[in-house]
Amino acid sequence: VCFVLFLLTAFFASKLEHESKHCNGKGFQRPGTSAFDRVYTANQNCGHAYPTFLAVLWCAGLLCSQAPAAFAGLMYLFVRQKYFVGYLGERTQSTPGYLFGKRIILFLFLMSVAGILNYYLIFFFGSDFEMYIKTITSAISPLLLIP
Repeated sequence: VCFVLFLLTAFFASKLEHESKHCNGKGFQRPGTSAFDRVYTANQNCGHAYPTFLAVLWCAGLLCSQAPAAFAGLMYLFVRQKYFVGYLGERTQSTPGYLFGKRIILFLFLMSVAGILNYYLIFFFGSDFEMYIKTITSAISPLLLIP
């Protein structure tokens, strides 16, 4: 997942550099073309979303189940690619990628919460629901493919 994240960041940076070379002037304080503005904004939006993504991915994998978390993480990276490419066209084309990404982040967050609740159930009551949680998350993770 980290390697794919690196590749996406490199792709976004190369698109940003390509568009900035086609604009007049120096620096980011220039009146750029609308193409540059879209690429820059999409790059910034993706960069701001990655810390949240990495936090919930790490928590879901550590506290709940690694395989569904890794699957959801890869899906999220592909969705961010779709969001970025959609943002290059018109802003309305990026909406499906944005909404799909929100759904994946919610799934990872719920996996984290389920793992934390299971820990406290074990700690206070001695009840372990880890197998049930892993079965449910493994069954639900393919549903993330539905747009």
